Amino acid sequence: MYQHVQPNNTDHIHANGHNVPTKAANNGTMCANGSLGAEGPEATETDSSGTGRMRKPLERNGSTQNDAVHLERRLGLFSGVALIVGTMIGSGIFVSPSGLLVRTGSVGVSFVIWLACGVLSLLGALAYAELGTMNTSSGAEWAYFMDAYGPAPAFLFSWVSTLVLKPSQMAIICLSFAQYAVEAFVTECDPPRGVVKMVALVAIVMILFVNCYSVNLGMAVQNVFTAAKLVAVVIVICGGAWKLMQGNTQHLSNAFNGPMPNVGAIATAFYTGLWAYDGWNNLNYVTEEIQNPSKNLPRSIIIGIPLVTLCYALINISYLAAMSPQEMIESEAVAVTFGNRILGAMAWLMPLSVTISTFGSANGTLFAAGRLCFAASREGHLLDILSYVHVRRLTPAPGLIFHSLIASAMVLHGTIDSLIDFFSFTAWIFYGGAMLALIVMRYTKPNYPRPYKVPIIIPVVVLVISIYLVAAPIFETPRIEYLYALLFIFAGLIFYVPFVKLGMTPRFMNKVTLFFQLLLEVVPTSSMAMFE
Repeated sequence: MYQHVQPNNTDHIHANGHNVPTKAANNGTMCANGSLGAEGPEATETDSSGTGRMRKPLERNGSTQNDAVHLERRLGLFSGVALIVGTMIGSGIFVSPSGLLVRTGSVGVSFVIWLACGVLSLLGALAYAELGTMNTSSGAEWAYFMDAYGPAPAFLFSWVSTLVLKPSQMAIICLSFAQYAVEAFVTECDPPRGVVKMVALVAIVMILFVNCYSVNLGMAVQNVFTAAKLVAVVIVICGGAWKLMQGNTQHLSNAFNGPMPNVGAIATAFYTGLWAYDGWNNLNYVTEEIQNPSKNLPRSIIIGIPLVTLCYALINISYLAAMSPQEMIESEAVAVTFGNRILGAMAWLMPLSVTISTFGSANGTLFAAGRLCFAASREGHLLDILSYVHVRRLTPAPGLIFHSLIASAMVLHGTIDSLIDFFSFTAWIFYGGAMLALIVMRYTKPNYPRPYKVPIIIPVVVLVISIYLVAAPIFETPRIEYLYALLFIFAGLIFYVPFVKLGMTPRFMNKVTLFFQLLLEVVPTSSMAMFE
């Protein structure tokens, strides 16, 4: 099933996709961040932690203009903040408030959890900033796991992310998009489930076409739709402020009345809230394209995440100024109900703004998923064909199509709430793993360059919370789905051992790869030079 692209210790896939000779480290292992290759004989630094491994200085030059495929550092501070805000504000805040109220049973507790989710996301992102400035390779957690634990855990992350996490994230957003799009035309009853799923599938196809057609088109769509989602946020906040000025504060008084939720309910409520904040680590997937990442990566995080947290707090207050908690719970499209209450004849602006917002978030999700798939595949951790690019458009079409097919299957067989729980449970296993990786490398790689360094207490706190988020629902309300998730993660070892570690390649895979190369007009990046 998997083709191993690193058959021995003399050939290595360089970060820009070219085969280059590599020297073995003193202990016989390979440099996790790539060896000296097409970029020229740059200086290296030795990790004095005892591993003997070599790595390039952090602030190194990018791939050269002579490379067949190269990345340029184009993202400044403003672009970094825009990427964080644009990917975090998607469907979550327009879908999650009602689910969070159901699980907490208290307006006050739900509001505290909203703020706590923002703080937790900020702490996790700051820890990721240290990891991202230590290792500027693409792939985020995949690259960090390679550095801290080795190829097996990194493979398990790419396995789960490619088959579950990223596709389920896209499926949730597209279902939310469809819910709001259909809700605008159905006022007397709930929108038909089949129609919602069909609209979600159409959205996936449209986003796939945009990202396969052109990278520039995908970026343009992302920028336009990010502006639209900010319009939706401003409309909600201004509408809520108007209702508060009229004295509609009855739903905000006595916010903490009612019984306190149990431990398991709080954990699952965090799942719902953290889904709305998901995307806080997306900037780490494009670290290679950030200008001066040692400064702009942490600055973008410090500006972007508190800004999103403030928006979410104000949006929740606005909702409660216009409707009761019970009305929020009963509405599957809270923002649409809010618009009907506040905007009158202009109520159509709200579902339009939200559908545009969720469409843009789905577009960014597929874009990031394609990068992760591409990075892992070119190192032999996934199917080789997933690391190929279109010969003319230079888009990773196979990876994008693969993710879209899985997301479509999830749309057909899942619901928003079930997908959110499954996504959050599995994702926080790996977020905790990234925190542990940072702690481990403080001891195993103490002299690696760290242009940005967080207090060690931050990854420790996030690690403890991630353990709680994973363990509490299992002990409080055991569900067979949690066992399935854990079994699926470790099932990746069944494919890792023979196809990656041992380098076995089924004979038919060469024919399969060739078939899809001809069908999709794609080639590996190492052969792109002939097409220039």
